[in-house]
Amino acid sequence: MTVSLFPTGWGHYLAGGLLIGTAVGLLYILTGWIGGMSTVFSSTWSYLSRRPFFQESRFVETRSWRLVLAAGLIIGAAIWWFLLGPKGGLQTGVPVWQLGVGGLLVGFGARLSNGCTSGHGICGLGSLQLPSLVAVLTFMATAFVTANAVRILGAH
Repeated sequence: MTVSLFPTGWGHYLAGGLLIGTAVGLLYILTGWIGGMSTVFSSTWSYLSRRPFFQESRFVETRSWRLVLAAGLIIGAAIWWFLLGPKGGLQTGVPVWQLGVGGLLVGFGARLSNGCTSGHGICGLGSLQLPSLVAVLTFMATAFVTANAVRILGAH
């Protein structure tokens, strides 16, 4: 069962989780800043959009280090992929339009819940915030229902 759930192994997930948890914990302890990814997205838009929402001080004043955080995540994933990742890449049978719709729904949900799964799941739960617990439970329930609906509807 472990092989079917984790075809490339599970050790790198554990290492990544420990590194991310340590990094956001240190970020919060040392600076008081929360390192959720939806804020990285919004702070990046503060460079491009003059809309009042994107020009709030919480985005403008932290956008430089947030871009470094995003670059570090991308570079770290690329390094892992080239050094330890599976040869030949991974494929998905999910059509591009479904990936696009899923991305839009996730983005809308992140804005609606005032944060993404990383912000609520790692940072919010780590700082014992009740709204983050509600958000994470909602994310997980929605994921369980969606995964089972796709499995059931796709079987016919």
